[in-house]
Amino acid sequence: MTLPKLAYLTGEYPRASDTFIQREVAALRALGHEVETCSIRTTGAEHLVGPEQRAEHTRTFKVLDACKGPRLMRAHLRYLKRPRRYMRALKLAWTTAPKGIKGRLYNLIYFAEAAVLADHMQRQGIDHLHNHIAKASCTVAMLASEMSGIPYSFTIHGPDIFFEPHHWRIDEKSERAAFVACISDFARSQLMCFANQIHWDRFHVIHCGVDPSRYTSAPHDAQNMLFVGRLAGVKGVPVLLRAIALLRHTHPDLRLTLIGDGPERAAIDAYARQLDMHPFITFMGYRSQAEVAEELSRTDLFVLPSFAEGVPVVLMEAMASGVPVVTTRIAGVSELVRDNAGTLVAPGDADALAQAIADTLARDDRREMGAQGRAIVETDYNIHTEAARLSTLFTTYARGEQPPKRPEPAA
Repeated sequence: MTLPKLAYLTGEYPRASDTFIQREVAALRALGHEVETCSIRTTGAEHLVGPEQRAEHTRTFKVLDACKGPRLMRAHLRYLKRPRRYMRALKLAWTTAPKGIKGRLYNLIYFAEAAVLADHMQRQGIDHLHNHIAKASCTVAMLASEMSGIPYSFTIHGPDIFFEPHHWRIDEKSERAAFVACISDFARSQLMCFANQIHWDRFHVIHCGVDPSRYTSAPHDAQNMLFVGRLAGVKGVPVLLRAIALLRHTHPDLRLTLIGDGPERAAIDAYARQLDMHPFITFMGYRSQAEVAEELSRTDLFVLPSFAEGVPVVLMEAMASGVPVVTTRIAGVSELVRDNAGTLVAPGDADALAQAIADTLARDDRREMGAQGRAIVETDYNIHTEAARLSTLFTTYARGEQPPKRPEPAA
């Protein structure tokens, strides 16, 4: 069977904080799929880090940009010639809208965008639409699928989608999807809370992944720590700063590098100054995938003190680099960080985090911890294997068949 031609949609693509989608697209293309990337909004220049992302940005179809001219009217006129599908999609937009005038208005906007996306997909000969991040862009995907007849699926991450499952109607989205890719067993279980049991067999665990060959392992036996992520409240960076402050006198050589940016950057900077931590901390801002890999090769301990996550790809990158990790015991993290590859602590506890950092730095088997982490990533979070599993889902469902819960990679 010819591999299905895919459209990939998310709210903003590409983006520095979502490189896992970019890796998945590249791996599917390497398997032979044609993948047309689509983004609701145009990504801001500050989120385009490195030549790979700039190239992807250039080739990506931007839905809102296409809505600004006569293309919007032409797309709707196209589907008005198929009034049954058009009216079903409009009814779906209305019945799945969040309560209140604002919710209805937004879903009508998504309906308008869906026609443009559907028209683009049919002009490109798309066989299947896949969405990442099951919020507004997934609503557009669901409506575009209804309007065009092109089947769709989505990847559900969490945790925030599970904070407002009824608002985002993940029950309706999962019912209408050909299948749902869940990034962890935890994410799958959370979706099962809100979806009808008859659809559970179409929820498959497909991990986000990394390419282990891009990461090299160094000795990792000094006291340089690294954090990579958005500088937002959910990442718990103030807890990390407090933990370092507690260790400053017993570990005078401890240094922390932070890669990333975000809405809390100024507040975190101010808190570091309040704790008199600036001599020990370096803020690097956003960096490309290659630059992150280079920093990981130089660090000795990776720390991620998040309050809420799905399964953080940056942990996979650190483990692929042979770096021991200290992180929080939340969501699907324990599915990744296991078997002596790192240390899990309670979220929000600076004392426990400081103790875990100190204990890990004192261990004689840090290299063995790093090797164990890399082995886990190579086996269970390798992007090439996971993309092949996802490809199996695309092709199997296109044939009208039901794959096993954990599909084997395509031959």
